[in-house]
Amino acid sequence: MDARPMVLRSWWMLALRGVLLLLLGGLALAMPGPTVLGLVAIFAVYALLAGIIYLAGTWRNRRHATGSHAFDWWLLLLLGLVSVAAGVVAVMQPLLAALVLVIVIGVNAMISGVLDIILAVRLRNHLRGGAWLLLAGGLVSLVVGTVLVTLPGMGVLALVWLVGAYAIVAGVLYLMLAYRAYTPAPGRAAKPGHDERRMGERRTAPASQH
Repeated sequence: MDARPMVLRSWWMLALRGVLLLLLGGLALAMPGPTVLGLVAIFAVYALLAGIIYLAGTWRNRRHATGSHAFDWWLLLLLGLVSVAAGVVAVMQPLLAALVLVIVIGVNAMISGVLDIILAVRLRNHLRGGAWLLLAGGLVSLVVGTVLVTLPGMGVLALVWLVGAYAIVAGVLYLMLAYRAYTPAPGRAAKPGHDERRMGERRTAPASQH
């Protein structure tokens, strides 16, 4: 069984989430005549796709959800479910009060941020110093989510710029994290000389006993 943390095996989830966040940010900032409903529509597509990606990753890694990896698996599953739930609410209730939909976006960001921070703490010894990227992404999500929940009535332009800037910053962080997770750590690379010496010692051990 692969002993690496689940997030490292599923680096593509982080990469796709980063791409989706960049698209979300770009579309939000480029939206002509920005409106809350337009922003919510873009968010709904992002949330659904991001949630499906995480759920697909947890399904592929379900056989590794044992021992120390079980908690990570449940965290990723929860991230996927929260994202899908937020997207479904935005899609099924597009005429819901604008303030409520903004709060939905904020709550989604806050929960995702908390879960990302927990993952960052758990993976701090496995990401070659890259855990700070996940931690930074989680903190950004938590701060932006808190602002959206506490100030849902801010101006439309300020709201769009806040969400757009957040999505671009978070997207870059996730792409950097995906690269760190994909690239094997130098210290974990195979050392042929060391392995050969160990094999030689194993072969000579029985002879020395005689």
